Parts: sequence; C-alpha cells; structure tokens
Amino acid sequence: MNELLRHIQAIIRDQGPVSLATYMGLTLGHPTLGYYQRQNPFGAGGDFITAPEISQMFGELIGLWSVQRWRDMGSPSRFMLCELGPGRGTLMADALRAARVAPDFLEAAHLHLVETSRALRETQKAVIGRAVTWHDHVADLPPLPAIFIANEFFDALPIRQFQRMPDGWHERMVTNNLDTDQLCFALSPLALRDDRVFPAALRAAQMGAIAELCPAGLAVLESLAAHLVAYGGAGLVIDYGPEKTAPGDSFQAVRGHRFCDPLQNPGAADLTAHVDFQSLAATAQRAGCLTDGPMPQGQFLLQLGLAMLAQRLAQNASPAEQEAIRSAFQRLTGADQMGHLFKALALRHPALATSPGFEARNHD
Repeated sequence: MNELLRHIQAIIRDQGPVSLATYMGLTLGHPTLGYYQRQNPFGAGGDFITAPEISQMFGELIGLWSVQRWRDMGSPSRFMLCELGPGRGTLMADALRAARVAPDFLEAAHLHLVETSRALRETQKAVIGRAVTWHDHVADLPPLPAIFIANEFFDALPIRQFQRMPDGWHERMVTNNLDTDQLCFALSPLALRDDRVFPAALRAAQMGAIAELCPAGLAVLESLAAHLVAYGGAGLVIDYGPEKTAPGDSFQAVRGHRFCDPLQNPGAADLTAHVDFQSLAATAQRAGCLTDGPMPQGQFLLQLGLAMLAQRLAQNASPAEQEAIRSAFQRLTGADQMGHLFKALALRHPALATSPGFEARNHD
C-alpha cells in the first residue's frame, strides 16, 4: 500500500479536491513520505540524470562563469556562493574544483545551499567536502553579495493548471476516483473571476487549452532578484522550457528514466513541469534586476568554451574516455537532446555588464 496515496486521499475526503500545486507539494516535499526524502533519485541508478551528472565539464564551466562574475562584482572579500536544489552536490563540487584557478575567489566564497531534503544534505556534505550552510528557503539567506546558481530547480516547483472552457478558466484539481481507488483530474466547477492572473499570451489561448502558473517559482525568483538589487551580485538559472510564455500541458512524471502516470504511486516518481522563462525574466526585471537570455543551453555552453574544454580533456584520454567525452558533449549541446529544450537565463545587478556567455544574444 502506498502510504502517501492514502494520506492524499484522506485529505481529499476531508477537504475536497486539491490543486495540482498542493498535490505536487505533498508528493515531492512531504517531510517523511515525499519523493525527495529518498536517498538517491539522481544518476543512472535513480530516476533521471541532470547535466552535472552527465559530465564534469558542465559544472566546471559554471565554476569559471562564477569566478568571472565575482571579478566583475569587484572581487568582494566576502560573498555568498549559493546553489538552489543542489542534488548530490556534483555541480558545486565540479565548480569549486575549476575555481582553484582563482584561490582568492575560493577564500572569499561562503557556500550556502537551499535544500529541504535531509538525506540529500548528507550526500552534499560528503561530495562537496568543505564548510556549507544549508537553508530550507531562499528567504533565510544572509545579507551578502551573492552568486546564485539554480540548475533544474524551478521545474520541480509546484504548478497550478487551468483549462479554458466556454464560461472561462477552470482550475484542474486532483480528486479521488471512487471506481478505481486511485487519483484523477477534475475541473473546478467555478470559473476564475479574473483572468489577469495569466500573462497576456495565456489569456489569448483557444478553447480547451491548458494554462500553467508557477506562483512558487515566481516568488523564489523575485526574492533572488531583490537580494541581488539590495546586496549586489548575479544569478544563473538553467532549466527546461520555452523561451516565450505559451499554453500547454507540460506536467509529467519520470521514474527509472521513463515517463509514467503522475497521479499513480505518488512519491515514487519525479514530478516536473516546463519553466516559463519569459515570466521569470519579467519578474526579475520588475524587482530591478537586469536579465540576459533566455538562451538555449547548447549555445550558452559553447559560448563559455565547452568545445575547447572537451578537446583539452580528450587529449590525454583513453579511446573509451574520448568517446564518453564526445557523447557528453553531444548530449549537453545537441538540438535533439538537452541543447535546445534547456535554456539559460542570467540575472545581474544593474551595475554589472552582460553576463559571460550571453554577449551574442542579450534580451535585457
């Protein structure tokens, strides 16, 4: 018996259907039964593989990007290097290794990680191997100049879904299917009174279309942007989704590297949705930040020097290692793999120039 399923069903019996955001929050973040309380959802033996797990090159380039941003900030003697949702700590470990070229950067960096899973915190501690301060929320971060990194963080934040019907937008809810003793979707009987909660691109959607909102993601982005405006610094968001806001149902579940029903066996699969980069950028700009991008991940990594880094690593590698490097390069940059679907968006204090890697395509 799935204990989390029974818990959610009991909530629905007591309180009525729940929003998709509530369902995602319970499924991923329940303190004892949630998905991220599992020991290891990442990597070949888990449910999905993120870019840092594909190749050390990804994290190393992010580390060098961070060093350059720190120098652009005037090399403050004390600053916060912060990653949101750091997984197993692979990206940060690779970034810090690459940053050894700048010992003064490492000396000035105070490492802060936003991570709610106690199990993952233990893994991160072992992998990173240096002093770390953990936080449950971005609101808890200290008042320091900062460099923020968020790789595949926003896609896992809870979303709300709405469907356009003849009388307006109705929220998609999760409820009990009494015939199967499982969960199913149902529309709220009441339409929204005001569709101005949606960006203009969603308000114009055709009949039957699905619109997604991520209030939690916008709140996090607003907090990060406000921090950068107040204390200085820069941020980098890498995730998957379209450059422009558009309607569509992107809610999905992955288990064992395969898609599965997101309402079946809650807590056993990863739940994600596409990131609305246009809304994230607009939120940052309203808070006073400048933004660069979004830009396809492949283009961003190539402009940071991924091809040269791969070539250098391959020089002294065995034939098998060379093939692994070529495979990782293609996976990170290929248009049919992560290169196009994944995007990079940079944030910066108004005093900073265009972020490294974005010089050829600036969307301020």
